[in-house]
Amino acid sequence: MGNFSSLVLNENMKIYRRVRTWVMLGILVVMNVLIPLLFSMVDAGGKTSLWDSVVLSSSFTFFLCTIFSVIIAADSVAGEFSWGTIKLLLIRPWSRSKILLSKYVSVVLFSLLCTVLLAVVSILVSGILFPSTADSSLFPAGKTGMAFALEYLLCDYVNLFMTCAIAFMLSTVFRAGGLAIGLSLFIMFTKGIFTTLFNPERYAWAKYLIFTHMDLTNYLQDKTGPGGITLGFSLAVLAVYYIVFLAVSWYVFKKRDVAA
Repeated sequence: MGNFSSLVLNENMKIYRRVRTWVMLGILVVMNVLIPLLFSMVDAGGKTSLWDSVVLSSSFTFFLCTIFSVIIAADSVAGEFSWGTIKLLLIRPWSRSKILLSKYVSVVLFSLLCTVLLAVVSILVSGILFPSTADSSLFPAGKTGMAFALEYLLCDYVNLFMTCAIAFMLSTVFRAGGLAIGLSLFIMFTKGIFTTLFNPERYAWAKYLIFTHMDLTNYLQDKTGPGGITLGFSLAVLAVYYIVFLAVSWYVFKKRDVAA
């Protein structure tokens, strides 16, 4: 266990000693300060509440959170091949599974850091600019603003989590960070288009496409999605895809001659 902790610590050091990581985190903080500030400038009559601001801000800035996490995930394995440092890892007394798992854990930790940073800054700034915690039309009846905002952030994180898993798999399989970033962001920005084209209301088999289930925020307003799918079904489909993504990553990394 100690050896694995050292591996994870080593991977985190690789992430946080790079200037670009701190630049990305800095951008995330600045944007979560600026967006509530912009909302306050156009808030006529003081109708916006703290939790309105948090939900609206996160709906914009979570895209940045996902993009930055994808960049880290895509570079996690592909970067080792690009710099040739993968050979230094493989000559050490650690199994390939542990090496890959430590990289993935460090990616998940970074994505959690980005999400927590986004939430904390957004809540603090929104609390200063919009002290009211009154309910609004944004939230479903019977649900408090805090509960809705936290559920919204959790649903967005599930989307981020799956997108990072895709980026990590592509990085491992193709050993090309640029390709992993490009394809992952393509999926992130076009999943709505694919959901519209392959609507479960028209095609029963579309219920099993990953695009249909990545955006769970729809369930915050309605318990049933297109084609009668439910939150439980969506989570089950995402879980299957997630297992497949990681299984492919592990298989390729263990079988490929990565030292060549």
